[in-house]
Amino acid sequence: MSIEVKICGVNSPEALAWAADSGADFVGFVFFPASPRAVTPAEAGAISASLAGGPRRVGLFVDPDDALLEAALAAAPLDVIQLHGEESPGRVAEIRGRFGLPVMKAIGIATEADLAEIARYAPVSDRLLLDAKPPPDAVLPGGNAAPFEWRLARLAAIPKPWLLAGGLTPTNVAEAISASGAPGVDVSSGVERARGVKDAGLIRAFVTAARG
Repeated sequence: MSIEVKICGVNSPEALAWAADSGADFVGFVFFPASPRAVTPAEAGAISASLAGGPRRVGLFVDPDDALLEAALAAAPLDVIQLHGEESPGRVAEIRGRFGLPVMKAIGIATEADLAEIARYAPVSDRLLLDAKPPPDAVLPGGNAAPFEWRLARLAAIPKPWLLAGGLTPTNVAEAISASGAPGVDVSSGVERARGVKDAGLIRAFVTAARG
């Protein structure tokens, strides 16, 4: 089975093209203004329209209201909604039902106790994302370039397709997959040459390493 790869924080037509050329399965548009990779719905729509086909488009939202989701979906056709905030299982189910798209819920992991969240969110999600829980003073809920202890993922029964995220790079992704048993990986800062600026060579190297 081929490892699924998501390149998150795509914010230019070039980055989208690089992700497509590398064979990535997903690209992520970040609709969270505090992120250095943030895009507006109009910007995401223009980037997406620059390439026909290619990776599935994922919209990353942090505790969004319906108005933001509606605006993003009107401007940029998305294939998956990723929820990366404090959304309750009820809110995840509500968004999934209202907008009729697969939903991927991010779960922050720091210790084995955090794995209990999987059982809460799996029934209302189509996919899960296991990410490093941000430090208490973090501004961003993800994209902090920090890993968690990957072997913890093997302690959980994860009944839905899932991706591993948090501090992944071309040099450590193969080890992360081996340690965690992840069927897919999600990278953002690990394929950037500067904060918020993707690099074609790093994207290609990441995908190659993940599948090697």
